[in-house]
Amino acid sequence: MSKPSHVLNFCLNLVVLAAPVAAADPQITGPFKHANLSIYLIHSGAKPTVRPLLTLQEAMAQKKTVVYETGEVNELSIENTSSQDVFIQSGDIVKGGRQDRVLTTDFILPAQSGKLPITAFCVEQGRWTKRGNEAADQFTSSNAAVPGKSLKMAVRAGNSSNQGEVWTQVAAARQSLGGISSPRPAGRTESFGAASRDASTSMQIALEDNAKTIEAYTRDLFPLAAGQNDVVGFAYAINGKLNSADVYDSHDLFVKMWPKLLAASAAEAVEDQAKAQGTADDPEISAVREMMSSAERAPAASKQATGRATVIKRETDQTLLFETSEKSPEGEWMHRSYVMK
Repeated sequence: MSKPSHVLNFCLNLVVLAAPVAAADPQITGPFKHANLSIYLIHSGAKPTVRPLLTLQEAMAQKKTVVYETGEVNELSIENTSSQDVFIQSGDIVKGGRQDRVLTTDFILPAQSGKLPITAFCVEQGRWTKRGNEAADQFTSSNAAVPGKSLKMAVRAGNSSNQGEVWTQVAAARQSLGGISSPRPAGRTESFGAASRDASTSMQIALEDNAKTIEAYTRDLFPLAAGQNDVVGFAYAINGKLNSADVYDSHDLFVKMWPKLLAASAAEAVEDQAKAQGTADDPEISAVREMMSSAERAPAASKQATGRATVIKRETDQTLLFETSEKSPEGEWMHRSYVMK
């Protein structure tokens, strides 16, 4: 189904942009390891920007932002009722409505925004009714992000025709996590009616049902960034293979996103445990640096968001980089998401 032009989605701008002038190399420390997941911290070489933004997770928990069901699989409505801007990141899952969704793009939701449309993918195939005590007309929380680089890249496509690929990647991730056979956590009391929790196809529910396994990773790795005010991002490797990285221009924004992103990385490591072959050597810091710098040097076709953010995709044979900038005279980037193909 074609989407109206006003939807907060990327519009392809067929202009090739010159690669940006490289900034001073950031300091990278690590690896810090738990089982098959290795974390590298990325430190700013300059004083980080201060961005007084709420994350979507914070804004929904504080009842300052509401995401509404529209009855359209690939389009929701969102409203910020607060006096603070809200940062939304591609891969943020919103739980509830008629089926759980994942938001497709980075953007800044302005203060007192009124209701705005926003593109999404379904990450829960089959359900089209309320779940337990949740509301069917809006979403309750955004406490998780989609795990797995294949799923993240499918979500980044942002085109409703890619819904089938998103479902395929969700099913693969759920199967690796234990999927339908996941035991219900102790103390869980939700009643989902005819569609029981154990039969759920939800990516969100699969993550919740594997929370204890994921927490074994995050408990060890989460404290890494504590007390380090120059940390603005991280990269990670799974089973000795460099995977992805997220870097921000703001230490404050990184700290807010760190728990959600670390949990998603841990979930991906849990998914890939069966693929581990013995004890693999961790990538050198130089490999992390090369992943980032080669992607930053690549020319790019621009995709323009309709809000206050511009997202540029840069691509090489081995890497993808999605670079988000706030529209301003400076036009400097605020979030970079790197993925090894």
